Amino acid sequence: MTELTQLTPLRQIPQENLFRKGDVFVLFGELFGRGYANGLIDEARAAGMTIVGITVGRRDENLKLRALDAEELAEAEAKLGGRIINVPLMAGFDLDAPEGEPNPTEMLSGLTLKGWQEDKLDWAQIERCRAAGTKRFAESTALAMAEIDKLVPDGANVFFAHTMAGGIPKVKVFLAIANRIYKGRGERFMSSRALLDSDLGKLILMNFDEVTANTLQHLIDGSAAIRERVARTGGQVRYSAYGYHGTEILIGGEYLWQSYTNYTQGYAKMRLENVAQKAWAQGIKATVFNCPEIRTNSSDIFVGVELSLFPLLQALKQEGGGAWAQQQWDICQSLLAEGVELQSILDMIESYNANPTSATFRNFEAWPMDNSPELADIMIGTSEEITKLHPDRKALITDHLSSLVLESTGPLMFRGVSDAAGPVLWLNHDIIARQLNKNHP
Repeated sequence: MTELTQLTPLRQIPQENLFRKGDVFVLFGELFGRGYANGLIDEARAAGMTIVGITVGRRDENLKLRALDAEELAEAEAKLGGRIINVPLMAGFDLDAPEGEPNPTEMLSGLTLKGWQEDKLDWAQIERCRAAGTKRFAESTALAMAEIDKLVPDGANVFFAHTMAGGIPKVKVFLAIANRIYKGRGERFMSSRALLDSDLGKLILMNFDEVTANTLQHLIDGSAAIRERVARTGGQVRYSAYGYHGTEILIGGEYLWQSYTNYTQGYAKMRLENVAQKAWAQGIKATVFNCPEIRTNSSDIFVGVELSLFPLLQALKQEGGGAWAQQQWDICQSLLAEGVELQSILDMIESYNANPTSATFRNFEAWPMDNSPELADIMIGTSEEITKLHPDRKALITDHLSSLVLESTGPLMFRGVSDAAGPVLWLNHDIIARQLNKNHP
């Protein structure tokens, strides 16, 4: 089992900036849409750093992994605004297998909604697939690092930003299961424990570990030669990674830790923290930043994950926000249907958080907890009720608040890595609000 990290919030806005023109920023994870990584890239660009990225590669018609073609490479480099190392670094082992043997996705293809909880997997075969995937990823990392090494001048500082996460195998039945676990209530409710106790769930957790956590270890190991050369010639190397382990938000006027339940990737995120702690103990400056809940394309399956965004509005005022903070309230008010007061939504969130059922899930030591029918009922119910109060489902208050969170995490992480304050840091609503207020004096 992974060890539980102590809650270590970042309480002061970091002032340090280690990076300058001629230093190198490496994005270890491909940039697809707008997300957390963009904030770091913006900061790196403002500092004048050389920007380098990688690709996860693409699959051909036989699902074999390949490098990007010329057109794909040009598009990826334009999106990044930097050079892409064209070595396929697809994490996870769901499509890996020794030659001529079935891969995990093929092994899962026969699962049905009726029998998936009882179906058993051949774990010896799964382990062979995992070993094949791990070997492939480690070898590709070595190739990519040899290329990156050529782009790093002696004495330069290097910032490696790890952004890999996920790892759900593409099997039809999983979508139906996920819809019940993360969106179902009443008769459509399904226990997240049912998934975790099944062979399918155990395989998914293994793949999450490979993608979300073990890739950070591969990055740290694979860049050892760069780290040693840079240190020898007067530079420094830093690593960052994106974690999630709940967030302190304003509940009843004070900052209290809460989390979205059930966050299945939580086990892998804790393993990610452990990787950073182990590196830190060896003198390697790697920091996992546990960021707040936001709405993204990938988080949309988790109905209710967005509820904790609303109290950010109160935090903006509590942390000394002036006219700009009021402007954010006005923007959010304008997104609601006529006659609906923003305050009434904040009152709904307050009563949701004050509900005894919600309160029992604010148990840091027990994280990540399994879901329950009672929690699904109030969480999904509150989420759906609030969404209905917006005239345009494509313009939600939580979209606006998510963009504010993204805006603040970039500078906090960029300077937090320079400061090297510790291996695991929480970015809670207090520091997010203070950074935003600082950005908009």
